Amino acid sequence: RCLLKMVKGNIIVPEDILSFCCNGLQGSTSPPRAREPGEREEAPGAMAGPSPARNPTEVQMSQLVLPCHTNHRGELSTGQLLKWIDTAACLSAERHAGCPCVTASMDDIYFEHTISVGQVVNIKAKVNRAFNSSMEVGIQVSYEDLCSGKHCSICKAYATFVAQGPLGSKVRLKPLTPQTEEEKIEYSIAAERRRMRLVHKDTLKDLLTHSPQETELETRDGSGAVPAERTRVESVELVLPPHANHQGNTFGGQIMAWMENVATIAASRLCHAHPTLRAIEMFHFRGPSQVGDRLVLKAIVNNSFKNSMEVGVCAEAYGQEMSVSCRHINSAFMTFVVLDQEGQPRTLPMVAPEPGDGERRYREASARKKIRLDRKYVVSCKQTEVPLSVPWDQSNKVYLSYNNVSALKMLVAKANWALAREKDKVRMYTLEEDKFLSFRIEMSVCIPAGRAFSLLSNLRRRHEWDSHYVSAELVQKVDDDDMIYHVVSQKLRHENKPQDFVILASRRKPCSKGDPYVVAFRSVTLPTHPARAEFTRGETLCSGFCIWPESEEMSKVAYYNQAMPGYLNYVTTNVAGLSSNICSTFEACEKFLLKNKDDLISRLQD
Repeated sequence: RCLLKMVKGNIIVPEDILSFCCNGLQGSTSPPRAREPGEREEAPGAMAGPSPARNPTEVQMSQLVLPCHTNHRGELSTGQLLKWIDTAACLSAERHAGCPCVTASMDDIYFEHTISVGQVVNIKAKVNRAFNSSMEVGIQVSYEDLCSGKHCSICKAYATFVAQGPLGSKVRLKPLTPQTEEEKIEYSIAAERRRMRLVHKDTLKDLLTHSPQETELETRDGSGAVPAERTRVESVELVLPPHANHQGNTFGGQIMAWMENVATIAASRLCHAHPTLRAIEMFHFRGPSQVGDRLVLKAIVNNSFKNSMEVGVCAEAYGQEMSVSCRHINSAFMTFVVLDQEGQPRTLPMVAPEPGDGERRYREASARKKIRLDRKYVVSCKQTEVPLSVPWDQSNKVYLSYNNVSALKMLVAKANWALAREKDKVRMYTLEEDKFLSFRIEMSVCIPAGRAFSLLSNLRRRHEWDSHYVSAELVQKVDDDDMIYHVVSQKLRHENKPQDFVILASRRKPCSKGDPYVVAFRSVTLPTHPARAEFTRGETLCSGFCIWPESEEMSKVAYYNQAMPGYLNYVTTNVAGLSSNICSTFEACEKFLLKNKDDLISRLQD
């Protein structure tokens, strides 16, 4: 009755009703003040000051792990986690696209910890970069223990989504503008990750081509080989409306959960124990599935290593009549371990592959293990954890090239550069971090960006403007974008012999408008060019050029370098103004570019 009297002729909002109810419970007899027409509600926390802007594509999901989500050990099922990951990523993609999106692929996922019942899973997803009709979504997963307050990272993943219009047509996406330093780094490296995904299959083919063709079975003491056929699993699932997303297609996360289920069964048949999923290799969805489809899921253990095994699993879709040809939906490769009571991986039985396809899968599993290790320790780790000179071979060329370019892009995206010196048109900046002193030197040059890119990416001509270089020999042309040089430089102060380097030069043209031309350098090792007595072997971790077009005839050319200990004295002397060698070298670079900008074609032909 009180509320009815208040409503008559006044505007009552839920906050007022809640306030009235609370006051009533506390014995207050004063009714709440009715808000006058046109009066604005004061924002909660308005006196606390403005909050930082939030990425509009960011989606946060928190899920309490209940018994229905767990396996027999009371741990969160990985299949359920994959559902939540895919859901959060899809919602983030659709926030940016403004239309339905479907999962196209998922990069490698490494699960660092298990999650127990009663704990909370926190998932954060946001779009890193939008391309033409696809976009990369970054996902971070952690768990929270509500009793102890402990937080721990579970995994980090990158998913690719495609925006779809009416009747499945592709939608051109609007560009994404990164705001924070972290977003700028992810935005820049997303283009390089995309390039790596596109050559993923070719990497496996190249490795298998250059490896021995015969299958070598491992011998393991105290363990007999288990025929791979004993681990084979086949299961069928009927796609019902609860399994479909809001577009009517089978939910990608649901397909991944079903695949994880049959893969776990296959792994259990080998080890006769309950395995733990440790990693899922990069995979692609090849086509959609709809409500009413029959999904046939097949899994088999491809290879067993000492402490881990790889299970291959595929999903095929049929209509009501399963005699009709199937549609291949997805294939994935999952790595399992079996943990003992101390949480350490147990030794696993060997696998005896069947002749033909079984031996092919066995060999491919070994190749994929090497590729996974390359990706994990060259691509996924922090830049400071990558060895300076990583051995170069055909199997890791894609990942070393990725690491080379992404390290430079991360350095470029740093926000705390400070202007140290300015001489004429040349500006020198420094970036002081815990382990590195980096410098950037830049100027504007009257030359088209593409021409500057072609001239500066050819190390054989660097001695024409850089007095520190004596010679640069092209050792190996990996492809059009990656080359390996043997570089000889001048003697350093207090050294009685010149330095030499084996350098990987990776060049990239802009992926989209606003991106720079990139030429990145890092040290590698080659068995054909070991360290020699007449040289002091030098190393470079991260250096290179970025070139931004300012107009059709003007470019901003910037050189970046993370100074190594042997080079540090030279850098600090220039930063402090006690020497102008770096500025003078860059001025010589400008003269070189201006001199050669018109006769570039004839020079390249020579």
